[in-house]
Amino acid sequence: MVTAEAVAGPFTHPALFYRNDEDYLAGTLPFVLDGLHAAEPVAVAVPGAALRLLRTALGRDGERVRFLDMTEAGRNPGRIIPAVLRDFADRHPGGRVRIIGEPIWAGRTAAEYGACVQHEALINLAFLGRAVTILCPYDTGGLDADALADAWLTHPVIIENGQERPSHDYAPQRAIAAHNEPLPPPAGIAAFSFDADRLPVAREFAVTAGERLGLTGQRLGDLALAVAELTTNSVVHGAGRGTVRVWARAGQVLCQVEDGGRLSDPLAGRRPAPPGQIGGRGLLMVHQVADLVRVHTGPNGTTIRFHLGR
Repeated sequence: MVTAEAVAGPFTHPALFYRNDEDYLAGTLPFVLDGLHAAEPVAVAVPGAALRLLRTALGRDGERVRFLDMTEAGRNPGRIIPAVLRDFADRHPGGRVRIIGEPIWAGRTAAEYGACVQHEALINLAFLGRAVTILCPYDTGGLDADALADAWLTHPVIIENGQERPSHDYAPQRAIAAHNEPLPPPAGIAAFSFDADRLPVAREFAVTAGERLGLTGQRLGDLALAVAELTTNSVVHGAGRGTVRVWARAGQVLCQVEDGGRLSDPLAGRRPAPPGQIGGRGLLMVHQVADLVRVHTGPNGTTIRFHLGR
């Protein structure tokens, strides 16, 4: 179970290591019921099977919990902070909020995994100082040793077998940097160079390529929107120019925009825009429409790659 120490202080972010359904319920059920008893808003965003398990165990008490299937709401890990965690917490600003969030499960692709680790690390920055507890379950039977080691990097507290231990490996900035990996495109993919005068042509280039690769309807519109936002950001923030590439892989269409700018804010695109703010929503919108977004930034420039299922 989660002890009182794990939910003390302004923001807490424990990881729960579990082996089976019994372990899962022993760690999550008291966390939810204690929150409900304290009249704290509670949300549960976990994969479908775990969602059904916990909902069944809660019975009528589950009527007071917000449930989200993380395989849908968090398919793109970059969408979880603004659209799941912050969305719920911001709706309840008066006191402590409790959330169970399970973004990493067996079956995540290698490309998704790096984004998941960065997401878990960035939670610590996004909620610093707020009265929020986010409990993150990790399946020790289904996940490999690297995933469990990364949990020690991204969570200050680990709970296993009912025991709570501080993480001596806790280093979220190191986890973010470790997955800030170069994103070289496949050989032979044509690149379209653009500047301020060629922004409409860059979008047309990408949409034509996406249509040729099988995107239609809303997915083609998502491509057009994302490309427009990223290429505009390149002109405004990335030395005034950039390149765009589009290709297909494993049933998805991938688009990549590169420029000479450096992304200095690690939470860019993961922070909800304040009401009434003009601009500042470009990367946030890309995260909303894409199935996955990967970013590499450094002294030589920034590359943003997004995936769209066909």
